[in-house]
Amino acid sequence: MALTGRTALLAALGSLPVGILAPSWTGMLAVNAPLSLAILCDYALAAPVRPLRFTRSGDTSVRLGDAAEVQLTVTNTSRRRLRAQLRDAWPPSSWPTGSEQASSRHMLTVPPGEQRRLTTVLRPTRRGDRQAERITVRSYGPLGLAARQGHHRVPWTVRVLPPFTSRKHLPSRLARLRELDGRTSVLTRGEGTEFDSLRAYVPGDDTRSIDWRATARQSAVAVRTWRPERDRHILIVLDTGRTSAGRVGDVPRLDAAMDATLLLTALATRAGDRVGLLAYDRRVRARVQGRTTGGDVLAKVVNTLASLEPELVETDARGLSTTALSDAPRGSLIVLLTSLEAAPVEEGLLPVLPQLTQRHTVLLAAVSDPRIEEMAKSRGTVDAVYDAAAGAQAQAERRSTAEKLQRHGVVVVDAAPDNLAPALSDAYLALKAAGRL
Repeated sequence: MALTGRTALLAALGSLPVGILAPSWTGMLAVNAPLSLAILCDYALAAPVRPLRFTRSGDTSVRLGDAAEVQLTVTNTSRRRLRAQLRDAWPPSSWPTGSEQASSRHMLTVPPGEQRRLTTVLRPTRRGDRQAERITVRSYGPLGLAARQGHHRVPWTVRVLPPFTSRKHLPSRLARLRELDGRTSVLTRGEGTEFDSLRAYVPGDDTRSIDWRATARQSAVAVRTWRPERDRHILIVLDTGRTSAGRVGDVPRLDAAMDATLLLTALATRAGDRVGLLAYDRRVRARVQGRTTGGDVLAKVVNTLASLEPELVETDARGLSTTALSDAPRGSLIVLLTSLEAAPVEEGLLPVLPQLTQRHTVLLAAVSDPRIEEMAKSRGTVDAVYDAAAGAQAQAERRSTAEKLQRHGVVVVDAAPDNLAPALSDAYLALKAAGRL
């Protein structure tokens, strides 16, 4: 039996003469027979908690930063009216700090044999799966003096997906892709390596594009147009080792890499290429096979990335290289999202790069820290000058590491978290335009 605050107040007011003999409010109840009888009757009239039936419905996935609604239907199978306070418990990261109580606690009244639907609004603050905890019900009597309390478990899972904030860049990159495909009116010839069609020559066309045989058959000069090759294989490799756990501003490096992965996946699938995903540190953490094309690939990648977290271990570069070689057919584009720090690259990646570059085109994308650029520009005080020297040294080390990778034939993209996704997509389109993919 659970006694309420109202019971304690009545007990204190009704037992003042015997307060010395019974200093605690439970003792006051013992000497206050009418109140005790009222409490027992109130408890007996409270609806039982155990026979209640619960069902769930609602959202099963939500993007990070958005709200998800989960409905809980309460059915009162007893013969008594249910007057209850209900708490629908979820993990703490299901709401911003301080907003859990308002979202998860409900007051309800359910007549016998009827049901009521409650809505719990979740606003998750982290990616991954959020699973419903137990439901706590406190059923009050008609006087509100006593209550029954019990627990139920009704499973439900809401998967919190990456926010994909870079999708705002997709329309402009698709417009560029249409230009490469020759589907828009431009004065320059379509770029690429795959023959598309013939058209009349216009001033400014590359004379190497003239088709002399077609020109001989008609009165006008004809030129060939080209389009980027389709059905290419792209393997996106996410380094989930310790360097991916570092935060740049408020964003972990891995989250910025995920955002770039989603934009590149959306763009490449629209271009007709096959996209695969590999997340690796010392073993495979996630994998999406790039054997199919279409919109379902992006959905699979989003769903796979939802529960991916960094691992505080050093990445095994040799194992990563071997796994990537086994996953990617010859002539693929391997996009490696990792750090550009000197030690991990020189000790781990550089020794195994020849295995990758001999068979594939390799593009490395890394997240840079805007704070370093701010430090390099700082002046005015002694501390600022020291900060500028440290920032300039860090920038020089990153440029040196990038040059070493470029000498091995690697295309390097080094950008801040907000610019990484569009910069990576631009590098992909440049490879398409140059006929390297």
